[in-house]
Amino acid sequence: MIDVLYFAWVRERIGLPKERVETGAATVRDLVAELAAREDRYAAAFADVSALRVAVDQELTTFDAPLTGVREVAFFPPMSGG
Repeated sequence: MIDVLYFAWVRERIGLPKERVETGAATVRDLVAELAAREDRYAAAFADVSALRVAVDQELTTFDAPLTGVREVAFFPPMSGG
């Protein structure tokens, strides 16, 4: 089981701040594909992954990051400075 956290507009589209997910995904990209296939709201949230950032166990990473031994994955839009 992996805790999946959603922030900002990702959370708004999915309608949840977080959930526990049972997954066989090998990478973050595989997890995104599993989630997007669930329902339209997930498909909408993950329609353009280039507009998303991901953290695995609170470390920024890429969508090719492996999920072996991971406890938490978080999805959020890029932060803007100002």
